[in-house]
Parts: sequence; structure tokens; C-alpha cells
Amino acid sequence: MFEDLGQQLINGLHVGSIYALIALGYTMVYGIIKLINFAHGDILMIGAFLAYFLVRAGVPIPLVIIISTVLCALIGVAIERFAYKPLRSAPRISALITAIAVSLFIENLFMILFKPDPRPFPTVLKLKAISIGSLKINGITILTIVLSAILMILLEFFINKTKTGKAMRAVSQDKQAALLMGININRTISATFAIGSALGAVGGILFSMSYPIIEPYMGMMPGLKAFVAAVLGGIGIIPGAMLGGVMMGVAESLTKSYISSQLSDAVVFGILILVLLIKPAGILGKNTREKV
Repeated sequence: MFEDLGQQLINGLHVGSIYALIALGYTMVYGIIKLINFAHGDILMIGAFLAYFLVRAGVPIPLVIIISTVLCALIGVAIERFAYKPLRSAPRISALITAIAVSLFIENLFMILFKPDPRPFPTVLKLKAISIGSLKINGITILTIVLSAILMILLEFFINKTKTGKAMRAVSQDKQAALLMGININRTISATFAIGSALGAVGGILFSMSYPIIEPYMGMMPGLKAFVAAVLGGIGIIPGAMLGGVMMGVAESLTKSYISSQLSDAVVFGILILVLLIKPAGILGKNTREKV
């Protein structure tokens, strides 16, 4: 029984690491411009498709990851520049509807270009599983957890120690004060979209390596769960997104194993509702009152 529980916790940590990577994009964008970027899940899909074509072209996997993340970062910046920037002073509902429209546009564009039929994602790495006692850990699982942990640590370092990271924190606190201090708001917002989209692309590639089927709508459910993870941890708070992602993954894995695979989504979203009833700002969020 304990061996099975340990195995399920590792499986949960695996998928939770992917959710956490994607959730970081949601929480970073919300923290800076208070926008729920529903198109972020589609960046995951674009990253997976780019990786698919690059792998089929014979490009080595390290280069595949670098090229896909850079291109997705540029796409994220382009989306912000052309779709969201003109709406910065508009009511939030306008930006929210635009985000949904961008998501639908990307999905339908890919469906027209590449057809809705699922494609098998090629096996790019043949990693050996390792055994710890009676636990057997898949090589892709280890790679996903380790790579996600490294990227999260690097992001924390970037946010807290670099000039651009400090500018992001300043803009998230008070945009007008940051402007008066000489911070380039446009450049900071673009950097936020670039980093969030790059992390989403890595999440998409890891997701495709673990669940090797890609199609134009593949970003919807992982994107939705990552958004829920960001809200669960406290949207706008980077450690909250990481915590929420891992919690989502573990809860999903345990539910599939011990309750029912068909009820996994219901249990996961039920946990979100329960947490928000007790703590509306999320686990690490702080309750604030908006001035009327």
C-alpha cells in the first residue's frame, strides 16, 4: 500500500510540475497587468507543435527546446503588443474577452493549418527508469521534475536579483510609481510575456513527451488546470503558482488511483472551490479590499 502511495505521489509531482510551469505564465501576467491571459494554454500547444516539426526535421532535442521556447516567447510578446496593449486603459472585461478571442483564433488557425486529427509525438529521449526500493521512476518523470525545479529556481533568482526582475516587481506593485522611477513599462510587460510564454512552451514539450499526442486543442485542459493552480496558490504570486500546480497534480493522481479517474477533474475543481470559500485570495494570497 505504501509503495503504491509513493508511486502515485511521484506521478502527481510529475504532472504537477508541468501545471506549475504553465501556471507561472498566468500568474506573472496577472501580477503585472491584472489580465487573465486565456491564450496562454495555446502557447503550450504552439510549443508542442514547434517541437514536433523540429524533431521530425532531425534537430537535436536541446536545440528543439531552445528554438521552441524562443519562438514562443516572441509569439507571446507579439500577442501582447497587438492584442492586449491597445486595451490597457479599457475596462478589464474588454481585455478578458480579447484574451478568449485570441485563444479561439490560435486554435482555429492551427486546426485549419494542421487539421484536427491527433498526431503521435515522436519519442525524443530514451531515458532509463530508476528504482528506489520497490518504487520505479520513469526517466521522463525525473527529467520533468528536475527541469521544472531548475526553471522555477532560475525564475525566482531572476525576479529577485536582476534589474528586469526588480522592474517587474515594481510594476506589479504600482505602475505609475514605477514609471516615475524611470522604469520602462512597455519593456517590462513584454519581458513578462516573453518569460511566461517560454515557460509555457517548455511545459508543452514536457507534456507532449509524457502524453505523446498533439492536436490543436491540446492546450485547453492543461491550460485550464494551470489557471486553476495559479488561483489556488494565489494568482499573481509566483510561489503560489508553484504550490498550486503541485497540489493540483498530486490531488489528480491520488483521485485517479484511489477514487475514480472519471472524477479526478471534479475533485480537483472541488478542492479549488473549498479553498476559495475558506481563503478567497488563494493559499498564499493576501486579502485586500478594493477602493470604491
